[in-house]
Amino acid sequence: MAYASRIINHSKKLRNVHNLLRQDHAVLVRCFSNGAQSSVCKIEAAERERVSKFVACNHVSSGLPRNNCSRAIMRLGIPTVGVAYSRELTCSQVQSRRGFASDAGLPPHQEIGMPSLSPTMTEGNIARWLKEEGDKVNPGEVLCEVETDKATVEMECMEEGYLAKIIKGDGSKEIKVGEIIAITVEEEEDIAKFKDYSPSTSDSGAPAAKEPAAPPPKQEPVQQPVSSPEAKSKPRSPPSEDRLFASPLARKMAEDHKVTLSSIKGTGPDGRIVKADIEDYLASRGKDVSAPTPKTKDGKLEALDYVDIPHSQIRKVTASRLLISKQTIPHYYLTVDTCVDKLLDLRSQLNSLQEASGGKRISVNDLVIKAAALALRKVPQCNSSWTDDYIRQYNNVNINVAVQTENGLYVPVIRNADKKGLSSISLEVKQLAQKAKENSLKPEDYEGGTFTVSNLGGPFGIKQFCAIINPPQSGILAVGSAEKRVIPSSGPEQFQFASFMSVTLSCDHRVIDGAIGAEWLKAFKGYIENPESMLL
Repeated sequence: MAYASRIINHSKKLRNVHNLLRQDHAVLVRCFSNGAQSSVCKIEAAERERVSKFVACNHVSSGLPRNNCSRAIMRLGIPTVGVAYSRELTCSQVQSRRGFASDAGLPPHQEIGMPSLSPTMTEGNIARWLKEEGDKVNPGEVLCEVETDKATVEMECMEEGYLAKIIKGDGSKEIKVGEIIAITVEEEEDIAKFKDYSPSTSDSGAPAAKEPAAPPPKQEPVQQPVSSPEAKSKPRSPPSEDRLFASPLARKMAEDHKVTLSSIKGTGPDGRIVKADIEDYLASRGKDVSAPTPKTKDGKLEALDYVDIPHSQIRKVTASRLLISKQTIPHYYLTVDTCVDKLLDLRSQLNSLQEASGGKRISVNDLVIKAAALALRKVPQCNSSWTDDYIRQYNNVNINVAVQTENGLYVPVIRNADKKGLSSISLEVKQLAQKAKENSLKPEDYEGGTFTVSNLGGPFGIKQFCAIINPPQSGILAVGSAEKRVIPSSGPEQFQFASFMSVTLSCDHRVIDGAIGAEWLKAFKGYIENPESMLL
C-alpha cells in the first residue's frame, strides 16, 4: 500500500514536467532568434543540467544514468536543433540532427541527412563532393552535388563548422531520404575524433533489428501406427501395351528434330524404332537430317555476349511514370496533316529580322509550341488533368518540351507560352535544352506543365508517331517531319507541290472526349496553316 502511494505521489510531481520543458525550449529558441553567438553546446549542457536536477529532486532518476540525460531529454520531447535548408530550391528540406557527447567520448556534432530535393524524391545519389574531410564550411557554400530523380542539384551548407566525416562518398547510390551522409563539428580539433565514426542502425534510417522470436513450442512426437509389410507392398502393374521401344540414337534424333515417336512405325525387332525409321520419316517430310543445332565443344549452346548498363535515376523515374501512364490512362490518338508552306515562309522572314537584330533563329518547333499554346487557350478542356473527385482545368498554359540527352529524357517547361513572343520562346527553349544536356535542371525548370510537345520530325526525320501521355496531364502532341507531296491543282490534269507535316494528339479519354480532341486539332491546324494569326 505504501509503495502504491509513493507511485501516485511521484506521478503528481511529474505533471509539471512539460511546463519546465516548455520554458527551456523557449529559452533556446530566443537564443537562436536573437543571433546569439554563444556555443550551442553550452546551452544544451545547461538544458541537460536543469532537467537532471529536476528529475533528481523528484526521485525519478532510478535506472537512468546521468550520461544518458540527453537521450531522456529527446524522449521527453525537447527539440534540440533542427535547421531547415531551402536556398536554391523552395522544396528542399535537409535532414539534420544535433548530437551530444556520448559514452564513446564524441564531441558535439551535427548529422547531415540526404535531403528531399523534389516532391517525388525518395532516394538519391551522391554525384560528387565539393568539400573534403577537414575543410571549413560556411553557410551558403556548396557541400556536394546530389543526383535526384529529376536532375543533379547542389546541396548547400546550413551553418558554420568543419566537415569531420563523409559517410557516403562520391558515386554512392540509392541513399534513402534522411539517411546520414556526413558529419560536421564546430571545433577543428574535434575532426580527428570522427575518423572511424560510423552511424548506428537507428541513425541511418534503417529499421531497428527485430527481437529474436521466441522458439516454437516443442511438439511431442506422436507415434504412428506401424503398417504391415503386406500393406506397403503393392502389386506391380503389367507393362503397358502402348509403350514405345526405340533405340537411344533414334530417341536422340527424334528429340533434336522435334519428332513424336508415336507417329513413327518401328521396323526393328519387336517393332523397335531405329535410326533408319527416323531418317525415312524426316525424308518423307522434306526435313534436312544433317542440320545440327550449333553447340560448343562441350555440347552446350553458345552463350550470348552482352553488357549490363546500370539504371540512372532519371531512367528509373521515366520508366515508372510511363508504365503507370500506359496502365492507368485510357489513351486514344488523333492524327492530322497540316500544310506548312506559309509557316516556313513566315519563319524565313522572321529569321531575317532576327539575324539583322542579332537575335536567335526561330525554329519550326518554336512555332509549333506557340500554336499549341494558343489552341489550348481556345479549347481549354484539353488544358486539364484528371483526379478522382473532379477534372482540374488550368488557367495557365505551360508547355513541356521533350528533350533527349545522353542521360535520358527531360521535359523542361515553358511557362505561359500563350502570352510569350516567338523570340522569347525560342531563347527559353534553347537555354533549357542546354541545361538539360548539362544535367543541371532545377525543379522549377520542369515542374508545373499542363501539356507536352514531343518533336521527332525535325531532328530525326520521323514521319509520324504516337507519344505516351505525361501524367498528370491529359494530352501530348507528337510532331512528325515535313515532306513534299503532290496535290491536285485547280485545273484539270494539273498538280502542284506542297509541304505537309503530320501531327498526332494523344488524349486521356477520361478528360478529353473525341470531339473535343478533334476541335483542338482543328484549332492547331488553323494556326499552323495561317501563321499570321498567331501574331495578332
